[in-house]
Amino acid sequence: MSFARLIEDEHEVELLERNNIHGGIARTKNAEGSAYHTVGGHCFNSKFPEVMEFVFTRILPKESWHNVQRDAVIKMQGNEISYPIEYALKQIHKFDPELAMDITTDFLSANDDGRYENLEDWFRKKFGNTLSERYFIPYNTKIWNRPPSEMSPAWVEGKLPIPDKKSFFKGLISDESDKMPHSSFYYPDTNNQNTFIDSLATGLNIVYNYTVDKITYNNDSRKWVINDDREYDIIVSTLPLNITPALITGVPKDILDAAGKLKYNRVTTMLWETAETDHTWTYIPEADNFFHRYIHIGSFFKPKKNLSITEVVGEKSYEEMVENGKKDPFLLRPIDYNVSGHAYVVFDDNYGEATKIIKNYLSANGIYPLGRFGEWQYYNMDVCIKSSMDLVKLIKAKYD
Repeated sequence: MSFARLIEDEHEVELLERNNIHGGIARTKNAEGSAYHTVGGHCFNSKFPEVMEFVFTRILPKESWHNVQRDAVIKMQGNEISYPIEYALKQIHKFDPELAMDITTDFLSANDDGRYENLEDWFRKKFGNTLSERYFIPYNTKIWNRPPSEMSPAWVEGKLPIPDKKSFFKGLISDESDKMPHSSFYYPDTNNQNTFIDSLATGLNIVYNYTVDKITYNNDSRKWVINDDREYDIIVSTLPLNITPALITGVPKDILDAAGKLKYNRVTTMLWETAETDHTWTYIPEADNFFHRYIHIGSFFKPKKNLSITEVVGEKSYEEMVENGKKDPFLLRPIDYNVSGHAYVVFDDNYGEATKIIKNYLSANGIYPLGRFGEWQYYNMDVCIKSSMDLVKLIKAKYD
């Protein structure tokens, strides 16, 4: 939708939407009159000024949003400590001085040589062994549904606050904290992210309930043909990268093989009525609780509501979610439940080469992948918009 809004003044654009409504996994579901994000929290902010300007000047004015300060915590040994954990040494020291000392010693002596065999190696070289073993490795095992030793660190840039040794030390003696863009964020005054999504879709030529089953190139017309009934000069595909190649007539076997190597995770979520909290997120690294985080969506609202989303990677039944929720008296009553399709791409050993092969083939043939699943990247909404901007520039330079 962002791509279409950015290029529609100069080119005719038609969007093919499989569902009867736009928005994909960013769209919320109504549950007892409140917005329920079935996959993630979808708050909005960006380190890209051009993205902020596009949204606030062309889509939904800034005065239609309220600003939320992130108040994220981590559960550790029955205690809540502030996120990110590497800035929480003073709090850890209060309940486990030895652990705080071990984290500090390991972090300051960690040798980061810039060469990483896998994601676990990246954590150990960045943060030291103790912090890696007590938090990063168990937490990331939960959120990726596989050991970090089997994953690439390709996704972490911009996703994790990464202090250097000077800022870490400063955090020991001051109130140093991370400065990532999402340390504060915007949420629509309607208390529903659909307000933004619907504003983005306004005026676009969207064909709903349309499933793409076949993509063929017509050499006579020199156009792409979808399902034998729609022709286009260029295709921008937000279809999952593991699915797209199989839809293209005559695609080479090596491209299909590469697509077969791509992995993704589903996610199961449940919306709960809860006790009162001012937190925005709670992270849960400990293995005895299969939830990996709470998204306190009610804290995004204005005025606030006592609502939180529990999330687990993989498929769990309604009964399993409810039973696991009984471990925490903070969770009072289940309201809604969802199991996703594609939710998070997996950065395993096959990721780099497989995505490169597929993307090179598609772009060389006039199909441009875009977005979290189209590009097979761990993109937030704002990065999807930035990627749309970059693609508009590329297409204008190539075809105008």
